[in-house]
Amino acid sequence: MVFARVTGTVVCTLKDEKLVGTKLMLVQPVDSAGSAKGNPLVAVDAVGAGEGELVLLVQGSSARQTSRTANAPVDAVIFAIVDSVEQGGKSVFKKSADAAAR
Repeated sequence: MVFARVTGTVVCTLKDEKLVGTKLMLVQPVDSAGSAKGNPLVAVDAVGAGEGELVLLVQGSSARQTSRTANAPVDAVIFAIVDSVEQGGKSVFKKSADAAAR
């Protein structure tokens, strides 16, 4: 599982029939402090995430384990929208505070 920030959407007028009806999002993997880590990627959105949200994604064969992506040509899928993160007994992320800061 990887933390990532949704940075945009990807629109494709033609795509594999198994991906018809899916929403594709551009995501930037981030570390636990929210700093960009690695290259951006395209992920299928299985949960209705929006631009700017912190999400969890999986890659590889795990990306084909959701009901929306089973047996589809998918390498990354957003499977959760993060509400809060605690580390060492301290709150390090809250969605409500993050949204207010943007």
